[in-house]
Amino acid sequence: MFDRTDAHITTWVIAIILFIVAVALHKSGKEKAMTIVQMILRVFYLLIITTGVLLFSKWGSTDPALYGVKFLFGVVVIAMMEMVLIRTKLGKKTGVFWTILIIAFIVTFYLGARLPLGWNWFAS
Repeated sequence: MFDRTDAHITTWVIAIILFIVAVALHKSGKEKAMTIVQMILRVFYLLIITTGVLLFSKWGSTDPALYGVKFLFGVVVIAMMEMVLIRTKLGKKTGVFWTILIIAFIVTFYLGARLPLGWNWFAS
């Protein structure tokens, strides 16, 4: 079933869109709508983790160290997305969390594209 990454990529693309929508809703002062989007986003966090675990269990043996690092950075991305939204809602500073989010996303995306199941953009 999980010979390809379609479901995993679809879930994280939708999650990124929902994250951006939630931030935009907060900036426009629509707190209730932001809360609804954030709850839907949390479902997508679970779907991302589920599809990621399924892919990891099937393909992790091809390069266990890098797949493990990608898995950890993926979890950091999800955690930082949630921290940015929570701290934004509470009116606290989010600069450090945005920085960690962006760096973790770049690393995760690079590893996902670099690994054997990825797009091989960075093949040597």
